[in-house]
Amino acid sequence: MFLKEFREFAVKGNVVDLAVGVIIGGAFGTIVTSLVNDVIMPPIGLLVGGVDFTNLFVVLKEGAKAVGPYPSLAAAKAAGAVTLNLGVFINTVINFLIVAVAVFILVKGINRLRRHEEAAPAAPPRSEVLLEEIRDLLKKQK
Repeated sequence: MFLKEFREFAVKGNVVDLAVGVIIGGAFGTIVTSLVNDVIMPPIGLLVGGVDFTNLFVVLKEGAKAVGPYPSLAAAKAAGAVTLNLGVFINTVINFLIVAVAVFILVKGINRLRRHEEAAPAAPPRSEVLLEEIRDLLKKQK
């Protein structure tokens, strides 16, 4: 009984749609990450004086393997330093904002299409048209 119910649940269209959405969402996330890291952040870094946001960090505790200053976040991590990674956070926030705007635009477009479909008046079924004609003929006979 449990397996039968689970199988019915798993093969419903909504579950399959959800799985497709998750897979496409993962791929979309990769594209957005590349867009942020490779296209958007370099010009912003140039505008603020050549700062590479991925290497914007604060050392909270020096590393056991080497003492700072560290030239990059990777060097600080390799030395075992404890860092506050502000640049990575900024990249993640920008990443989120781009995804949110893209999803908003997508949902807005889908809603616009749905409104056009709902606004179009549907033709009455053939049976209703015939019943109306019969009603009108009966009224004329009286």
